[in-house]
Amino acid sequence: MRSLNLDQLRTFVEVVALGNFSAAGRRLSLTQPAVSLHVRELEQRLGVRLVERSGRQARATAPGRELVMQAQQIFAACDAAEAAMRRFREGWLGRVHLGTTLSALMYDLPPILRALRRDYPGIELLVTNMPTRDSVDGVLRNALDLALVTLPVKAPRLRITPLRPGVLVAIFPANARDVPDIVTPAYFARQTVVLEHARGAVHALVMQWLAGCKLQGAPMWMGTIEAVKKAVASGLGVSIISDVTASEPTSEIVVRPLQPAVPCTLALVEQQNPPEEPALGIVRNALLEIGAANR
Repeated sequence: MRSLNLDQLRTFVEVVALGNFSAAGRRLSLTQPAVSLHVRELEQRLGVRLVERSGRQARATAPGRELVMQAQQIFAACDAAEAAMRRFREGWLGRVHLGTTLSALMYDLPPILRALRRDYPGIELLVTNMPTRDSVDGVLRNALDLALVTLPVKAPRLRITPLRPGVLVAIFPANARDVPDIVTPAYFARQTVVLEHARGAVHALVMQWLAGCKLQGAPMWMGTIEAVKKAVASGLGVSIISDVTASEPTSEIVVRPLQPAVPCTLALVEQQNPPEEPALGIVRNALLEIGAANR
């Protein structure tokens, strides 16, 4: 079967909507014979009767009604294609979906996002905060174009670029007594502990660091690192967070290094062979500046 003619299809839909060939012709600026020809050729192409006439009225047959529903989907797809091309004509560069840890979103991305918005208004940038494991899965499934994650990440199919080195640190309430100069797993396990939720990358690193040291009490769980900091500042316990999230001076918490040290590196994750799209390249290069600033 030859491809559908969109002009004939649109004419047919107007005939059904208005119930009259002449009315459809007036709306489409066509003569009544031209409208009849469009419908007749469409019926011949599809091999079914689409319209029944009763005097001056026209109504769709069962195949015609089905075709009307399919035609609406076709027209919607055509409109979307035209809108996409119009955006490119008007300077639209494309869409990039970025997944990111909350820490990176709060401490690394703000100046980058401002610069991208200012310099490249034609990029539609979608930013979603999500745990590292979800971001990695999103890139693998092509649901995300890029992701800022916390290492370690094991994903041989992806390109992983370390950006900002870091370490974990322990934090205590400012009024805590006898705070040690360094914090060991054995010491930490004896404290009242506040931890990030179990899906967070920092949580996994803390559990690995504790190794054989079992926490002596049930930890208090928080949804974000910022909530953890507030809880510690309020005297609810001690915690471990990344050094970047503890970098802003505050009189409410005391920061101490861990022994042994625990790396907590921010990295960029992407497909091994990403598509060569202008918007994706621009955003990727902007994110790589995080690494350049930390060399």
